[in-house]
Amino acid sequence: MAADSTVKPGQTWADNDKRAEGRTFRVESIDGDKAICTVLTNTDVAQQQIDEYRGRSCPWARDMRGKATRISLSRFKPTNSGYRLVQDAAS
Repeated sequence: MAADSTVKPGQTWADNDKRAEGRTFRVESIDGDKAICTVLTNTDVAQQQIDEYRGRSCPWARDMRGKATRISLSRFKPTNSGYRLVQDAAS
């Protein structure tokens, strides 16, 4: 199954990298060999640090929710450094 043929706008994907555990994003559009995505959740570690610093600026964790990012379509595969599909696009 080719990764670039399965990625569609509206899908929700999760990061498989243990260092980014908890991070999810939604595919907004496809631009050539890149997916334009919006981050839905921070990594678990970053979110824990942000929660501890609620109301103050956390010097080492950035809240990435709502940020746009471009991801190579070749990374959309369930490998250690890839991504896994969490929810398919609504029909």
